[in-house]
Amino acid sequence: MELNRIGDIAAFVAVVKAGSFTNAAKTTGLTRSAVGKSVVRLEAQLGVRLLNRTTRSVSLTDEGHAMFERCRQILEDLEEVDEMMARRRLKPSGTLKLTAPLSFGQRHILPVLNAFLSLWPEMQANISFTDRFVDVVEEGFDIAIRIGEPAADSRVLTRTIAWQHMVTCASPAYLARRGTPLDPRQLPDHDTIFFVNAERRRTWRFAGPDGASTFEGPGRVNIDSSEAMRASAISGFGLVQLPRYMLDDAIRDGRLVTVLDAFTAAPEPIRVVYPSKRHLSPRIRAFIDFLVERLEQNGDDDGPAQAR
Repeated sequence: MELNRIGDIAAFVAVVKAGSFTNAAKTTGLTRSAVGKSVVRLEAQLGVRLLNRTTRSVSLTDEGHAMFERCRQILEDLEEVDEMMARRRLKPSGTLKLTAPLSFGQRHILPVLNAFLSLWPEMQANISFTDRFVDVVEEGFDIAIRIGEPAADSRVLTRTIAWQHMVTCASPAYLARRGTPLDPRQLPDHDTIFFVNAERRRTWRFAGPDGASTFEGPGRVNIDSSEAMRASAISGFGLVQLPRYMLDDAIRDGRLVTVLDAFTAAPEPIRVVYPSKRHLSPRIRAFIDFLVERLEQNGDDDGPAQAR
């Protein structure tokens, strides 16, 4: 859009808000003649009359009403850009309140947060690493890390930052004792370890020649901690399905063996969730950008796949 047209739009909006060309001239710092020429030029460019003029006042035409609402939004958007850039120039400060799933938070968020706080020594952080569902808005968190498809919630915004690959595995001792499942339909005949707590139960997902399928359990062992599930699988309690980044070291050294590899489901999104405020504070914006940058730099076989 041409700069002089932005000026014409600003003059038009000022006239409507002020109720006259004279009052608009006072609020904009322009002459009455300059304001009038801007409105005339805008009408000529659009090919419609926007204002009905009398000696004492002005009023909007039907086209003027539609134009005014759109132009007002354009100017508000430009003001928002100015404010956003001004905020980005400020140093992050204050306290960042963040929550994330226990294992992912400890393994992948905490190192990034430590580096971020080292970069901005005036900042503090309150952290909650938990596998329970946290309501970001109700509990006053700045940022939450969520895994899986988002539920509809107009109060929050989301950004995918990485992908989580799930793996089904068991200890060699368990497989020697109970055999290796070759198809998800054989899982009811096995001991399984499920994540479950008061808020949710984790369903195992699979893909295959016949399409997607799920396994609901019930588990032989039900635990509300993914780290405890990992330890239980290594100890030989049964089969477990957990993120690849939690299991790779145990798979490499032989403590766990993957099964049902041909039925691995599509990866799940790992997302940053934050309240849908009109403006993000510098600390929230800076941490999200820093987190995305670090995940892209550190992505490897032991971590979540990078978001593309």
